[in-house]
Amino acid sequence: MNRLFSVSAFVLLVSLLLPCAASLGGAADELIKQGDVYDQKFQPAEALKLYLPAEKLEPDRVSLLLRIARQYRHLMQDATKPEEKLRLGGIAQGYAEHAVRLAPNESEAYLSVAIGHAKMVEFLGNKERLEASRQLKTAVDKAIALDPNQDLAWFILGCWYQRLADLGLIKRTIAVMVYGGGPLPPATNQDAVKCFQKAIELNPDRLIHYIELGRTYAQMGRTEDARRFIEKGLAMPDVGKDDPAIKERGRATLAKLH
Repeated sequence: MNRLFSVSAFVLLVSLLLPCAASLGGAADELIKQGDVYDQKFQPAEALKLYLPAEKLEPDRVSLLLRIARQYRHLMQDATKPEEKLRLGGIAQGYAEHAVRLAPNESEAYLSVAIGHAKMVEFLGNKERLEASRQLKTAVDKAIALDPNQDLAWFILGCWYQRLADLGLIKRTIAVMVYGGGPLPPATNQDAVKCFQKAIELNPDRLIHYIELGRTYAQMGRTEDARRFIEKGLAMPDVGKDDPAIKERGRATLAKLH
């Protein structure tokens, strides 16, 4: 009789808890929905006021962690001091890496890690920059392996090839000798071109793909191709948070072309 009572009590307890769990999930959904409105407007501080409370309700929701990481990257971009940029970038990386631990087969999680490294690398010291470059390559390769249709992953990989190709083999070798670690993979402008072309094939509506492809052609001395793709990107409307800054880089490259 006591055993029967215990089982009944357990069933009753579960039935009482389930509505609570559903209620928490519903509250988190509503907060995320409201936060998405600010995310789309590139208002990260306002978005975080909704995303962070949602995280307290559902701390292991991967899609939410990636949203939060994106907001901190936006705040990083808006910050003016290098130390503040690094602080905010570090918080973003923490969320992205936690998402990877929770979802090791999720392409978006690895992409978030790669984007974070790409944004932080210029503010790091030489040794840390070298290690971040390695980690970026590992993360973006994993993102593409899990989902080869991620245009932003191809874009990040293209930027990785472009930057290292511009650095040159001798400087890369010296950097590894000075700061240690294994050799960096070979990187050429042709590799970068292929990645940007793939990104355009997957998503022809992102201006960043065209401008960075054009900048790669400029690096290769292919002036007419450089001008054509940069101008195409500059003519497209701003959609992403990074679009104005990348357009500035495009204009600076155009000004140097002869």
